[in-house]
This record gives sequence, C-alpha cells and structure tokens, in this order.
Amino acid sequence: MGKSDKTVTKSDGSIFSGTFTQLLATISGSLFAISDGMTYGWTAPMMPYLISEESHIKTTKSEVELLETILMVGSFCGLPTTIYLVDKIGRKKSLLLAAFSSLIGWLVIAFADKMIYIHVVRFFFGVIGNMSFVSMPMYIAEIAESKIRGFLASVVYLQMLIGFVIVYSVGPYLPFYVAPIIGIVVLITELCVFSWMPESPYYLLYKNKHEQAEKSMEYFRPGKDISLELKQITKAIERQKTEKGGIKDIIMVKSNRKAIIIMTVLNGGQHIVAISVILMNLHDILNSAGSIYMDSSHAGILFSVIMLVFANFASLQVDRYGRKALLLLSTTLTGFCLLAIAVYFNLMLANYDVVNVSWIPIASVMIYAATFKIGLGVVPIVITAEIFPAKVKALGMTIADAMYVIGSIISIQLYTWLESSYGKHVPFYVFTVGSFCIALFILKYLPETKGKTLEEIQFLLKGERYIPTSKSDPLINGQDV
Repeated sequence: MGKSDKTVTKSDGSIFSGTFTQLLATISGSLFAISDGMTYGWTAPMMPYLISEESHIKTTKSEVELLETILMVGSFCGLPTTIYLVDKIGRKKSLLLAAFSSLIGWLVIAFADKMIYIHVVRFFFGVIGNMSFVSMPMYIAEIAESKIRGFLASVVYLQMLIGFVIVYSVGPYLPFYVAPIIGIVVLITELCVFSWMPESPYYLLYKNKHEQAEKSMEYFRPGKDISLELKQITKAIERQKTEKGGIKDIIMVKSNRKAIIIMTVLNGGQHIVAISVILMNLHDILNSAGSIYMDSSHAGILFSVIMLVFANFASLQVDRYGRKALLLLSTTLTGFCLLAIAVYFNLMLANYDVVNVSWIPIASVMIYAATFKIGLGVVPIVITAEIFPAKVKALGMTIADAMYVIGSIISIQLYTWLESSYGKHVPFYVFTVGSFCIALFILKYLPETKGKTLEEIQFLLKGERYIPTSKSDPLINGQDV
C-alpha cells in the first residue's frame, strides 16, 4: 500500500494535484464551521456585555450562563433528526438546510431584544451544528481520494477555528450586531457556492442513482478514468448493504463495536483533556493564576490564533505521518501542559510565592493550544469520517457526535464540582490522568488508517486482510472507494 501511495504522489507531483474540485467542494461546504465556531465561542466575549449596564437586553447572570448548556442540549436533542436526514435527503442537502437555518438564527440574534429569543436560537444552533458536523465529514470521506482525505477532513476544524478567532477578536471591541452580520455573510457564501456542488457519488450509488453518481465522480476526478473506481465503490456498497445496520448492530457487529469504542474515546477524550473547560473558562483561569504578563482578553485572541496555526499544520501532516503518531504526540504533550497548570495552582493553594513564575499558566495554556490541535483537536474528525461502513455510517457518526457532546457536559460539570469543592488544581490533575490514559488507549488499540481506502479500513477493523481482486483494483493505485 505504501509503495503504491508513493507512486501516486510522485506521478502527480503533489497530493493536491488534480484535486481542485474536491478542495472547492470541501471549503465551500464547510463554511458553516466558521459560523459554528463563532457560535461556540460567542458567549465568552458576549457574557460580560450582556450582564453589563450597557447591554441592550435586560437579563440576569443565570440567564446568560444558561446559554452554554442550551447549546449542548440542542446538539444532543438533534441526534434523531441528524440520523434521519443525512440518509433521507443526502449529505449535501443536509448541509444546505443547516446553513440556511443558521443564517436565520444569526438574523434573529442580530435583532433580538429579549433573552428568550437568544435562548431558542442557541438551542437550534446546537441541533444544526450536530447535523453539519455529521454530514460534512461523511461527504468529504465519500468524495476524497485517499491521498488527500485526511487533509480535507481536517478543513472542517480549520474553518471552525477561524470562527473562534473572528468572534474572540470582534466580540469584545465592536457592536453586538457585528458578529451576527459576519455569520450571515459566511453562510450566504456557502449557500451560493456549495449549491452548485454535486452530491457524494458514494451516497448516490447507495441510493441506486448510477447516472448521477457517474457525473459526480467525473466532477471530482476530472480527466481520469472513473470506471474502475465506480465498480469498486459499487462492489463495496453491495457488500456493506448485506450487513446488518440496526442500532443493536452497532454493538453486536465486531467492526462496528470497535469503531464506536474508538470514537467514544477520541471524541469524549477531547473534553476529558479539558478543551471545553479551557475554552469556556480561559479568562477566569488566567485571572485566578494572578499572572501579570498578559491581559486575559489578549490571551484569548492569542490562544485561538495558536490553535488555528497548529491545526493547519496538523491538517497538512495527517496524510504524511499518519493519524496515530499525531494523536500520541498530542495526548502526551497535552498531559504535561495540564500537569504544569495543576502543579501551579497546587502551589498557590499551599501559599507558596508564585509571582516570579506566574508566566507558567499563560505559557502552559498556549502550549496546550498547540499540542491539542496537532492531534486530538483535528484527527478525530478525520477518523470519524473513515471508520464506519455505509450501512451504519449515519448512525455511527451521530453516536460519535453524541459522545463529543456528552464528554463536553461531563467535563464542564466535573470541573465546576471539583474546583468549588477542592480547588482549581484537582480537576487539572484529573484531566492530566485522563490525557495519559487516552495516549495508552491510542497506542494499544487504534489502527492506522492513513492511505487506506474506506473498504480496506472495514476489513482492518474486522481483523481481516483485504486482498484486491485484480491488478486493476483501485486499491492498488491508491484511489479511494
């Protein structure tokens, strides 16, 4: 497999050669993630404004604090809708529906004069975000060649981080309505451009729309002979259709069970290493540390920029060094960053003079931003898109997304309880242990999916070896199925 991959790269000159249409569809289709990143990070700069005297909306602190929980509740409640729509109307239409719904949501926020309107919109933002973050990775995995699949899947996270940078930079300094306007412009762009992209050929073949699937494949493989790849995809879908695809089969079928375990650990693990806690409490953590080296508002902007830069680095390396190596590096280094924060707050509680080392919390969270994003903050969405077979892909990816939401809720509640009961150092010790445990899981249990076709990955999860039927099999020349 490695040998054939090298041959493809050499002949193409670059992994991006011949992939312009795949890049265009991915970038335009994932613009929703900019809006979603703005939504997720919106409360951090807006909470101080909403509870201030200058706020144009009369509200209370408890009503403002409810905004984060409502977003997660909406995401969880949207799971059944996501499972139904991505298979019923398709990946592309699900994304367009989500983008249009988000656009309406930002319009309501821009003109909202009561908190109830924002609460309702935040709930539906959760539902919409769930649909988008399931359907887009599916779409990418089904249009991408294996040589570039990892990079394309990571684009979703890159777009989301751009949203964080925008809202952290705009929110504290410009009027309330500016962020919604930016979100509206981004989503209008997605609706105008992505509407012209074809549906995934994999989905079209699954729905027996062979002529449309052929046209879609011709668009995503310009100038290439697509006949062999279409035959291979058709063969893979026919085999996967014979497998069971009910809810119980997620647990009873060995390969599905292994996929769910992997995604539960990776998606939930992103929060067990404290990403939601740090994103939502960054200002409080740095203020509590008593650091004199950087204002918390500036730290928030720098934190988001560092995440964006290193996520971009990871996206370019995930198809070179593989998923497993980046995850191991990420979880290990993240654990040391969390340990440094825990020790610092432990020394503070023990009344040690930490003024001269008050740079440690700032340095630790900034290094954390980098180490988290080089692996654990990008790779899971790549693997999620690869690991489930066609029959249970919608259900499996939606459950994986549920694990992400549940992990976020658990980590936030755990942090709040441990911090109020025992001090700030205790939850960070717990998150440190969690990070190292995830590293061990990755080392022992996670298979490497780099350079493998979707069909080959299924055989890998079953513990079987995929043997191409002939030398013309797309698996041999590096094409995806």
